[in-house]
Amino acid sequence: MPSADDLAERLAAVLTVVYLVFNEGYLASAGDAPVRAELTDEAIRLGRVLRVLLPEEPEVAGLLALMLLVDARRPSRVAGGELVPLPEQDRAGWDRALITEGHALVRECLDRARRTGRGPGRYQLLAAVNAVHTDTSSWADTDWRQIAALYDQLLGVDPGPVVALNRAVAVAELDGPAVGLAAVDRLGLTGYHAWHATRADLLRRLGRSVDARAAYDAAIAATDNPAERAFLSRRRGQLSG
Repeated sequence: MPSADDLAERLAAVLTVVYLVFNEGYLASAGDAPVRAELTDEAIRLGRVLRVLLPEEPEVAGLLALMLLVDARRPSRVAGGELVPLPEQDRAGWDRALITEGHALVRECLDRARRTGRGPGRYQLLAAVNAVHTDTSSWADTDWRQIAALYDQLLGVDPGPVVALNRAVAVAELDGPAVGLAAVDRLGLTGYHAWHATRADLLRRLGRSVDARAAYDAAIAATDNPAERAFLSRRRGQLSG
C-alpha cells in the first residue's frame, strides 16, 4: 500500500489509466465496433471501486461523474452505423439515472471545493462541463458562456492544446464560427483527427466548401473508427459547390 505521501502521485496515474480505458471504449480507435461497451463499463466499475476506497478524494468523484455523464449519452451516439454528434443526438434517449447520479457527484465536488478552498481538478472540471451539456433540453439552450469559463479554469489546471480546442468550440458558439476557426487554426494540431473535424465543421458553417472538403478528407484519413468515418463522409458529401 502506498504511503500518504505517495498516494497523490499514484492516484493520478491510476485515474489517467481508467480514463484512457473509458475513452477507448467510448470511441474505439481500432476494430469494427465504433463503441466498446465492455471497456466503458469496466472503467465505470473501476471508478466505483475507487470511490468506495477513497470517498474523500474529489478527483475520484470527478472522474466517476465524468464517465457517468458521458456514458449516459451512449444510446444516442450511434445510429445506422454512423456517429451522431452531440447537437444532433436524441436527448430523450439519454440515460437519466446516470445523469442524475453524475450531477449529484458534481454538486458534491463543488460543495467540497467551497468548504475546503481547494480549486477543482481536471476531472471535476470536465465533469462540470458535461453536467452543463446534460442539463439542457437542446444544443441551442446550452450555456456556452459557462462552458467557456470552465475550460478557462481547466486551462489553468491542465493546460494543453486539446483543452484549448474544446474551448474554441464553445467560443464558436458564443462569438461565431469565424472567431472559433481563428482559435482552432492557432493550435495547429495537424496530427489530431478532432482538430481536422472541428475545422471542417466551422468551414462548412462559413460556407467555405472547398476548404471544408479538404478538412473533412484530412479528418477521415486520421481516424479508423467506422462510425466516425461514416459521419464525416456524409457531411463531406453534403457540401455544396
